Amino acid sequence: MPSRRDGEQDTGHALKLSNLEKVLYPRTGFTKGDLISYYAAIAPALLGHLAGRALTVTRWPDGVEGKSFFQKHAPTHRPDWVQTVTLPGERKPIDYVLAGDLPTLVWLANLAAIELHVPLARADAVDRPTALVFDLDPGAPAGIVECCHVSLQLQGMFENLGLESFVKTSGSKGLQVYVPLNREDTIFEQTKTFAKAVAEMLERAEPDHVVSRMTKAQRTGKVLIDWSQNDRRKTTVCAYSLRASERPIVSTPLEWEEVRAVDAGADPANLAFDPDQVLDRVADRGDLFAPVLALVQELPGF
Repeated sequence: MPSRRDGEQDTGHALKLSNLEKVLYPRTGFTKGDLISYYAAIAPALLGHLAGRALTVTRWPDGVEGKSFFQKHAPTHRPDWVQTVTLPGERKPIDYVLAGDLPTLVWLANLAAIELHVPLARADAVDRPTALVFDLDPGAPAGIVECCHVSLQLQGMFENLGLESFVKTSGSKGLQVYVPLNREDTIFEQTKTFAKAVAEMLERAEPDHVVSRMTKAQRTGKVLIDWSQNDRRKTTVCAYSLRASERPIVSTPLEWEEVRAVDAGADPANLAFDPDQVLDRVADRGDLFAPVLALVQELPGF
C-alpha cells in the first residue's frame, strides 16, 4: 500500500494501523494489510455508495475462518473525526458510522471490517429508498448460471416498463439487480409492494426456475427473488465490498453483456472477481454502478 499505511492520511487525520501481516483469508494468504490496501485503492468508486448511509459491518478479527460479529453500533472508542448518525432502533436509538471519506474507510478496514452493508435510504431520509433491489439467491443445485437467467428476465421486464436496471454479483452465490429511483416522492411502502408484485409475477411465469417465498423446502433448484430487502430495516452488501468467503471475492458491478454471456454458456467463474481484478475493471470501465446513485426514474402506477 502507499505511504498511507504508516498512518498519515492526505486529509490530515492521523491513524495508527496494526497487525498488517495478520492473515484474514488463510486459503490465499490475503492479509489485513491487503484489506486496507484494497479499500484505500477502491475508495474513489466505493465511497459514493457509502456516503450518507448508516453503515453496518461484519468484522472478522481472526480472519474468515474465525469468529465474526455483525456491528451496527459505532465503536465507542473511535477517532473524533469519524462521523456518526443516530437513528431509531428496535429497542433504542443506534449510533451508526457514516463512512463517506477515506480515513473512515481505512479505520474500518483496520478493525477487520471485511463486509460493508448499507440500507437503500440515506440517513437524512430514512423512509425514501433511492433504489429497488432484488437479491437473487440460488437454492442448490441452482447456482450463478440460473441467477443470470432470472436477472435477465427481470431486466427485460423493467425495459418493458421503461426502467433501466443494473446488476452486480453478491460476492457470494448470487446476483443483485438494482432499479435506481432517486426521487423524493417514493417511500418503502411503494417499493416493497412493487418488488413483491414483480417477484410473484416472475414466479408465476417461470415456476420451475423462480420462487418468491423464503421457505427452504420450496427453493431446491430454484432462484429465490428476495424482494423483502426493500425495507428500511434491511441492508444489502455494498457495491465493491469484500465478502467473507474462502477467497477474497468482491461484490462487483457487471455489464449486462457479461450476464448474457454466462446465460449463453460462458464459464460462470468469469463472474467471480478478486480485489486486483476489480481495481483493473474500475480503471478500465469506471464505476458501472454510478447510475444507481444518480438516475431518476419513476415506478409505474405511483
